[in-house]
Amino acid sequence: MHLHCYSWTGTGDDRRREAERRPPLPPADPGPFLSSLLPPMRTCDWLLKPARRIDSSPATSEEALGWLAERYRTAEPSFLHPGDEARIGLDFRLDLARESLTGGVDVQWGIWLRSGRFLTCGVVCCSPNRAADYRCPVT
Repeated sequence: MHLHCYSWTGTGDDRRREAERRPPLPPADPGPFLSSLLPPMRTCDWLLKPARRIDSSPATSEEALGWLAERYRTAEPSFLHPGDEARIGLDFRLDLARESLTGGVDVQWGIWLRSGRFLTCGVVCCSPNRAADYRCPVT
């Protein structure tokens, strides 16, 4: 198993465009899903997006956790509800992510930011993925 990291920041309203966030059933034309910058509804479906959407392919789970922590800290000044995030805490988030990745389970974080924006960060287990039998996007 190896890992791929993905992120997206955009308006929360954009997330309502679910047709762009769901891959079509074969043999349908993948049109809007593949070309859309929106994050998929299911974390594993990031693997269907073009390889250029991969932010990082860390060698270890610990490196993936570092990537998540960096995204979190970068967004922290813009958190819509900093008090709520402080109660959860980055350490708690990272502990849960570590446990998930160790078990081969994808990790997805979503955080509301000011001005109606939303951040999503995902670490996807690849080859194999527990939720879907997708090929690696970089092979």
